[in-house]
Amino acid sequence: MSSTSTTSPRELKRVAASAFAGTAMEWYDYILYGTASAVVFTHLFFPAHDLAVATMLSFATFAAGFVARPLGAIIFGHVGDRIGRRAAVVGSIALMGLSTGIIGLLPPYATAGLLAPLALLLMRLCQGISAGGEWGGAMVLVMEHAPKKKHGIYAAIPQLGSPVATLLSTGALAIVATLPEEDFLSWGWRIPFLLAFPFLGVGLYLRYRVEESPIFKQLQATQKVVKVPLAAAVRHTGGRMILGGMAALLGGSGFFIITTFMISYGTTVLGMERQTMLNATLFGALAQIVVIIVSGRLADRFGAWRVCASGALISAVLAFPVFALVDTANPVLVTLGIIIGMASLTIPYGPIGSLLAGIFPAQYRYSAMAVSYNVFGIIGGFLPIIAQTLLVANGNASWGVALLLMGVSLVSMIGAIGAGSRKVAAKREAEDEAAALEFDGELTGTGRH
Repeated sequence: MSSTSTTSPRELKRVAASAFAGTAMEWYDYILYGTASAVVFTHLFFPAHDLAVATMLSFATFAAGFVARPLGAIIFGHVGDRIGRRAAVVGSIALMGLSTGIIGLLPPYATAGLLAPLALLLMRLCQGISAGGEWGGAMVLVMEHAPKKKHGIYAAIPQLGSPVATLLSTGALAIVATLPEEDFLSWGWRIPFLLAFPFLGVGLYLRYRVEESPIFKQLQATQKVVKVPLAAAVRHTGGRMILGGMAALLGGSGFFIITTFMISYGTTVLGMERQTMLNATLFGALAQIVVIIVSGRLADRFGAWRVCASGALISAVLAFPVFALVDTANPVLVTLGIIIGMASLTIPYGPIGSLLAGIFPAQYRYSAMAVSYNVFGIIGGFLPIIAQTLLVANGNASWGVALLLMGVSLVSMIGAIGAGSRKVAAKREAEDEAAALEFDGELTGTGRH
């Protein structure tokens, strides 16, 4: 079945706005946790007698959210492919908003003991389940409403939610971080998390106003909804799911090396001011917005897989220069290094939705995209821990982490090249032709019954 549609311009704008706003809210919550795990949770939710151990435990709860993401991809992917894309994205945004807001109400370790990190872990798992369903749902909705010739730029719109969320979450923490240390650790850090509640109201309003995907309506009308979409996706497109996950690895996971790990590295190892590291991330997010828009337009001109592969190669080449700039501990050069690092890995991130949506059939597109993206996304959750381990093993030298970032980049490059191969394109053309013939048969009464 074709992935194109005839959505009106007005409805398309509404869908794009909803996808952007909803994704921004989702990633505000998710990225806020990552940033807070580096500057807050280490001190408040874990035993503080050993800072290195506390940092590792904090990053472990951060990683737990990524482990839960495939479960969310399975749950919401099933809902999205069986009941509807719209129902799935409404459910995912509700779960994220509630779990994030509750984090802002949790007592610290000094008050609740082991219950504090356990409650934090539970909320992080809920965040992970939600995030596992959000990206695939928002992206599928947009792709199935947008004209095919503009898939690149429309795929970039939900991706803008990530840097905007970085600006909002890191900016909110940066503002409250100006409070005296005692006030910040006592109540100031809670404010950005509690903002998730009003953000949830806005997100739900926007999501409820969006029409269901016209392609999913067509699947329902012709009774082509798959009973077990994930099983069908693995059986028919298992190889493509692996390639898609590889291609998405850098933008979805390498990001946390340059943000979550880098903030911790700069403050605890290089002795940088917390505010300097947070501000550098803000400037990097601004650069990401520009890169996402440009890469989306380039994808429409040259093909999504070419932009993704080229961007991953650029990120690999720049991995060591980025860490060399940060290691100077000069605030200006550190900021420049983080901007370059975030901008380079964002090149493949912008059009990745277009690449993935194009390699899976509509019947199980949500499940295939969400699961492939989030199974490989588990790696992203462990990257800060792996980076921290490499740092300690190398006597706080950053070369091991730079090599890690280079490796992640090269994996994404290989995945993008594979996903854009002629073999994959030929399979998709054959699937679309078969679906079109079957649909025509249904209309003329000659199809299978």
